[in-house]
Amino acid sequence: MSVWARPPKRKRSLSREQIVSAAIELLDADGIEALSMRKLGVRLGVAAPSMYTHVASKDELVELVVDEVYGEVAIPEPGPWRAEATRFARDLRSVFLRHAWIGSLLGETGVAYLGPNVLRMSEAALTLFEEAGFSLEDADLAWNTVMAFVVGRAISEAAWLTTLNRSGQTEQEWKDRLWPAAKQAVRDHPRLKKLYAAQRTREPGETNDADFARGLDCVLDGLAAKLP
Repeated sequence: MSVWARPPKRKRSLSREQIVSAAIELLDADGIEALSMRKLGVRLGVAAPSMYTHVASKDELVELVVDEVYGEVAIPEPGPWRAEATRFARDLRSVFLRHAWIGSLLGETGVAYLGPNVLRMSEAALTLFEEAGFSLEDADLAWNTVMAFVVGRAISEAAWLTTLNRSGQTEQEWKDRLWPAAKQAVRDHPRLKKLYAAQRTREPGETNDADFARGLDCVLDGLAAKLP
């Protein structure tokens, strides 16, 4: 059973919204390993069983948390489709990097596409692409293609940021420490050697920002070529 199949119940002392907000705070503070109904109850100052009226299981909590995070993304608005798709993609990436644990939860999400925030976002995106000249079916494909690129890139970046945070090192410190081993590993691979050398001179974060922008342009170029 999905959480979207059950209407939220109200109690004076606790609400579904409070539970979801506390879960996101817990995840932001302590990461994915900290998420449990027991720890969430401690954070809220209630016994875990009292939360089951609102959220029947951890699976339902995950559905709610993922939809809430998507709700932080500004939905696509009417206008030039390419500019608006770019703005949306950048905003989605920022939200995912702000909640670096989100990638670990996406694989556990049941029917996230029925969440109210995901539904609003999807409807707005379909409208944007359809009004640009795509058929409804192609608008759906265009939307899913943009989402696949952004989510894939952002999850990879978020995992990297999580690794850095756990190591206690800055990105530059990590690169400096790893560079001798990386240089040795690619010595017989000229193209990789050239790429690694170029990336080493970039400022921390610059590679991810630049690669995201270039990759997104490639995706949008491909979609533009499909327009009638």
